Amino acid sequence: MTTFAWPWIIVLLPLPWLLWRWLRPVAPGQALHLPQPGIRLAQAAGKSAAGWATWLLVLAWLALLTAAARPQWIGPPEAQQRSGRAMMLALDLSGSMRTEDMDLAGQAVSRFGAVEAIAGDFISRRRGDEMGLILFGSQAFLVTPLTFDLSAVRAQLEGSAVGLAGTETAIGDAIAVAVKRLSALPQPARVLVLLTDGVNNAGSIAPREAARAAKAVGVRIYTIGIGADHMRVQGFFGSQMVNPSADLDADMLTSIATETGGRFFRAADSHALADAYRAIDALEPMPQHGPTLRPRRELFRWPLGVAIALLLIAIVPRQFSGMRGTAHE
Repeated sequence: MTTFAWPWIIVLLPLPWLLWRWLRPVAPGQALHLPQPGIRLAQAAGKSAAGWATWLLVLAWLALLTAAARPQWIGPPEAQQRSGRAMMLALDLSGSMRTEDMDLAGQAVSRFGAVEAIAGDFISRRRGDEMGLILFGSQAFLVTPLTFDLSAVRAQLEGSAVGLAGTETAIGDAIAVAVKRLSALPQPARVLVLLTDGVNNAGSIAPREAARAAKAVGVRIYTIGIGADHMRVQGFFGSQMVNPSADLDADMLTSIATETGGRFFRAADSHALADAYRAIDALEPMPQHGPTLRPRRELFRWPLGVAIALLLIAIVPRQFSGMRGTAHE
């Protein structure tokens, strides 16, 4: 269906005629006093030439008004994927996230490298959710406010680096920042996905205290503890097997998730990390139907092009005829 966004532009239709009526050109006899009273000025163009040029200008004015009225094509209603859910990601950037105890596509990568790849894919699949990104270390920072622009969230994740927020782990502060942002929204379903590889050793708010505040405002927290259980390292007496995740406070992460209605996931390798994000994806399903939106396509370029073409046809030949007349003299 074609319609006009600004149909009131039609009131300007008689504007050229009104200007012609009110601003009549001064007669040549009043503007120029000739020394010889018998000499009269000849008309520059014949009536027929002036007639078709006038009609071209009228048509050009109509086309210009049509373009100014913004003709639009409005398509049929289309369902939009808008879940009404606000999901915040809080990712640990403490120094221990540099530990290369994860395997991705057959290559050893750091914990943050695995998170960057797998969480990035999780972000791309959440179309319809409003998402935001919190990065935390010694302090917690809101990097990307809640937005439907998931590409912006993923770009901020890919541009992050370990140690950017400090080398310690402020889990409680990260939860508090997320709760503050999520509680200000009217949506009934608010979700926080928190990923860490350590224990809370920084910040001003205890994780369990922050979890109680999250529960009070209806924020569900899914916690992910990342890091391998076994890792072979070279020592003074040769290689030995160690547990690189000895500092991971799994009990605290389990308590936070349970109290807020979420779940705790243990990601000892990249496959378990991917399974954790898939499980969260299934626990927070996308709606099949959302609010409808009718697509619009602007059509003003067509009448605008017609107006320009008509103006050129009406004006350019008269300019050339004037130039030929000057050349003959």
